[in-house]
Amino acid sequence: MIMPIDALITLLVLLIVLVSMIKSNQSPDLVLWIGLAALLVFPVPGEQAWQLGVLTPAQGLAGLANEGVVTLAVLFVVVAGLQETGALHWVSRWFLGNPANLSAAQHRIIWPTAIFSGFINNTPLVAMTMPLVDDWARQHNLSASKLLMPLSFASILGGACTLIGTSTNIIVNGWLISELNHPGLGMFEIAKAGVPIAVAGLFFMLITQRYLLKERKPAISPTDDPRNYTVEMIVAGDGGVAGKTISEAGLRGLSGVYLVEIERNDDILPAVSANVVLQDKDRLVFAGVVDSIVDLLKIRGLLPATDQVFKMSDPRHKRIMLEAVVSDSCPLVGGSIRAGRFRTVYNAAVIAVARNGERINKKIGDIILKAGDTLLLETRPAFIEQQRNRRDFYLVSQLQDARPVKHERAALAIGLLVLMIASVTSGILSMMQAAMLAAAGMIISNCCSMTVARKAIDLQTILVIAAAIGLGKAMEVSGLAELLGIVMRNLAGANASLMLAAIFGLTMLLGNIVTAKAGAVLMLPIALVAAQELGVSSMPFIIAVMLASATSLATPISYPTNLMIYGSGGYRFGDYLLFGAPLSLLIWGMAVALIPVFWQF
Repeated sequence: MIMPIDALITLLVLLIVLVSMIKSNQSPDLVLWIGLAALLVFPVPGEQAWQLGVLTPAQGLAGLANEGVVTLAVLFVVVAGLQETGALHWVSRWFLGNPANLSAAQHRIIWPTAIFSGFINNTPLVAMTMPLVDDWARQHNLSASKLLMPLSFASILGGACTLIGTSTNIIVNGWLISELNHPGLGMFEIAKAGVPIAVAGLFFMLITQRYLLKERKPAISPTDDPRNYTVEMIVAGDGGVAGKTISEAGLRGLSGVYLVEIERNDDILPAVSANVVLQDKDRLVFAGVVDSIVDLLKIRGLLPATDQVFKMSDPRHKRIMLEAVVSDSCPLVGGSIRAGRFRTVYNAAVIAVARNGERINKKIGDIILKAGDTLLLETRPAFIEQQRNRRDFYLVSQLQDARPVKHERAALAIGLLVLMIASVTSGILSMMQAAMLAAAGMIISNCCSMTVARKAIDLQTILVIAAAIGLGKAMEVSGLAELLGIVMRNLAGANASLMLAAIFGLTMLLGNIVTAKAGAVLMLPIALVAAQELGVSSMPFIIAVMLASATSLATPISYPTNLMIYGSGGYRFGDYLLFGAPLSLLIWGMAVALIPVFWQF
């Protein structure tokens, strides 16, 4: 069999791309786009003369207009609305509770995570849940490494069960629509095989974790931060804290922050017991590191005790949080924050103060400012520019992801999510239409701002998928996909089940090496040709690519959630292989058995 020049060029470019993604430290989007650029300009023989490019510009850039890519982009905005309103945070805390032991803790984490991952894209879900699990582990004296990898794996397994649970499912569905004129998969069509596999996988993790999951310690602990802030919070009667004990409210044993005392009706309750019931207007004094203080400010039912926050002209959703170190030339040094009219002078509210790790036993407004004090401020974005050329502060730095949470809009955000899912499930709208309407609803209802929406879209993920779609198209137009399909047919013979197993295994292998999304898009053209060569339906093979890529979990780079937990769990590369490889084999075997039952050859 003689390989055409354009197919040979495509194969060489793909091999270089794959090796570069494995060996190089360059980001995947850069490597993939360089490979795509080569296929757009490399000379190849045409019908009459040589021409530039295996692909035309329209073919190479088609991934940017792919329905699945657009759907994924707007889903990032939907999840941003859930994050900005604290909806995900509230739901996570509701499910975690107080476990009796490690096994109970793992049950509390993996089952809700798997369920929610079916309806919320698993990457932002884990990003939101991971800090809560990390803190929760410390509160209950549990190893975070025994919880974070099950968290990631559960989100991957759960996300594989629905159309919107994971970006790979969305991309494969978009490919089906654009390349095969397929109407698209239903919301729960993949669940027929996905749910049994997920349930078996979750039980497998629970049974084998004591033997296969290593206990590790993270390289850096949040409590290593030398800044120790003092902050006062007040209990809001209409929130979720009043009427609960300190333990029930999740305020006992917080990571990086501790409750020093409670002021109630001018009485001070020091050394507070976990069984004390919180009341409306209680003033709680906390001490802790900055990240933990910021997390504290996001708890529904607690508000900053300083009334200066509510006297500022800008609405809270337009403000930012930052740290500022007071200089010796600041005019307010030597006076109290209240007497110096800090809010009026700087249009900023002081939330907390840190002073060389010492506890400042005063209310925020009564603290006498000293040079070197670090202030945690809530203010408008213009503060940074205004202070750049002044000498009142040595250093001003904005805190990321520290915007005030819009708790009052959490129910609205959840309602928009439910409407999106219901409209897709009922067939009223396509996935893209429903996601676009839900994203628009999040912005119009101010669940998230336009600025936040723009930042929420993971451009690197979008670029990786768009470039991978272009490379997949090159395999198709050059004839490389057809040649590889013939090779696989020769290896598997006329046995469709054996071909299905080969397609699934190769997709999962690629997903673990070059990321799940890239592996899916590269394997789709091969799966299509393999089905054509056998003269059978292509759907079982396409479902195999979808499931195999969506459940690639045996390496840190296979899926973003695996990479996110790498440092926090203190894991090593081999830990993923030890725990994930046997699970992958189970998934492989079950998928090969189940797929032909629901999608006949």
